[in-house]
Amino acid sequence: MVELEVYRKRLERIEELLEELSERSEKGAIIIVEGKRDILALKKLGIKGKFELATRAPLLNLSERIASQGREVIVLTDWDRRGELLVSKFSTYFGSLGLKPDFDIRRKLKLITQKEIKDVESLYTYVSKLRDLTGSRKLYDPEY
Repeated sequence: MVELEVYRKRLERIEELLEELSERSEKGAIIIVEGKRDILALKKLGIKGKFELATRAPLLNLSERIASQGREVIVLTDWDRRGELLVSKFSTYFGSLGLKPDFDIRRKLKLITQKEIKDVESLYTYVSKLRDLTGSRKLYDPEY
């Protein structure tokens, strides 16, 4: 029973972060991810908005193009070595362009899921598993 409560709390915290991500993206924030499967997973979780792939163009060019749009930027790279490297580079590039991207949602997701998953693309499956284990439905389920 204690384990079930742990999963319930974990799911609750993840869904709060997803809700924040959804609200901010709908207000125009750009979400940077590593691959197409990351975008698919986020869309399946109800996140709409503008996505950019960190793997499509040289990072400096991508950073300059995004910074020129004057929108909020949320970096949501995987929490593996490559994802950490991208965070470091984006921090440097955006910083030199006077922009402070948000790494907070990524950091919190990493802390919550660290032992279970290591990438954005696994988030949908992980959340679905937690919902099954706890008997919960997603907060923004249109069938509610």
